[in-house]
Amino acid sequence: MSEKDKDIDSEFCHIPMGDGTYRDSDQKDKITRMIILGPGCSVSSKELLNFLHMLELPINIRLTCYGANLNGYPDLVMEAVEKARELDPNHIFIKFRGFPPGDPRRCRAKRGGAREGFHQIEAEYKLLPDVSVALENPRHVDLNPPKKVELDEFIDIVNEYDKNKK
Repeated sequence: MSEKDKDIDSEFCHIPMGDGTYRDSDQKDKITRMIILGPGCSVSSKELLNFLHMLELPINIRLTCYGANLNGYPDLVMEAVEKARELDPNHIFIKFRGFPPGDPRRCRAKRGGAREGFHQIEAEYKLLPDVSVALENPRHVDLNPPKKVELDEFIDIVNEYDKNKK
């Protein structure tokens, strides 16, 4: 294994950037994505892990209680993400993660207790059934507000209603 492909768990000095890459380290060309299995997903975490390993991509995969964390070169991670979403597109969700798996600043195994951000994932997880229903039953949403009815037209409508009511 080359120096560049060193196991991410042995790296301790990453400074996260918003796009999931890490500056000031030899990992700055890698990204991390979280795969979250929503309620009602037809795939278990273990099945997801097996599927990802069967892709035989040179990425770091870590099984989690909510799905998996993927870390590696952007094109390979995104390929794995796209193929994983195909398993159950309405119940598998993807999220950025600013730290690699096992980073001691975020890993609960090294810090103890729930990691920072876990409670946010927990809150988002409660919304996923509604998101899944919306994905399964798409509806057209008009983002343009309806035009206001002119006063003269409104008066005509009211008069016609009164006329038909009598």
